[in-house]
Amino acid sequence: MQSSLPHRLRTAARSLGEQSVAVGELAALQGRAAIGSLLILLSLPCMLPVAGVGTVLGMGLVGLSLGLWRQQEELSLPDRVAGFCMPARWARKVLNLQATMYDIAGRAARQRLSAAFGSAARRATALTVALMSGLIILPIPFGNVLPAIAISLFGLGMVFRDGALMLLGGVVSVLAVSFTATLAWGAWQLGQSWLPF
Repeated sequence: MQSSLPHRLRTAARSLGEQSVAVGELAALQGRAAIGSLLILLSLPCMLPVAGVGTVLGMGLVGLSLGLWRQQEELSLPDRVAGFCMPARWARKVLNLQATMYDIAGRAARQRLSAAFGSAARRATALTVALMSGLIILPIPFGNVLPAIAISLFGLGMVFRDGALMLLGGVVSVLAVSFTATLAWGAWQLGQSWLPF
């Protein structure tokens, strides 16, 4: 992780005008498009109340999970994802949040638990990212937040080669699935109570 990256992201955030910003433009600020950085970039907007972001970026995250399954280190975004635009104020929030995450992780993260980056572990991560992406795509109130946090942690783990962050991403993934399952069970129970038989 280059120490200049958080500064570059904050400078870019300050320089944005009032026009909508394409995800591809935000990706260009990352430097080399390593899969970890792209996971963070696409998952962060999913935590924000931006219309349509979960569907489009969720599909982009599914594509990244496929690249992760194939053991690719660098990827480019699909045209539809790269061309997706968000309001400038949300783009600024994404860049500043990403810079803050890099700053915080940079102080605590270190290369450890290298087994988390083995072939089998990477494929397990790919499947988990695909599952979290599916949860992001579903129209569940507040259902985007935990899956997006989990994917961001996986991305940070890859950027800093920190297996502890990868494990933390796995823990948050379990919480995300549990949250969604609880909501589904509650909706099922509520639906049964409305049935006339």
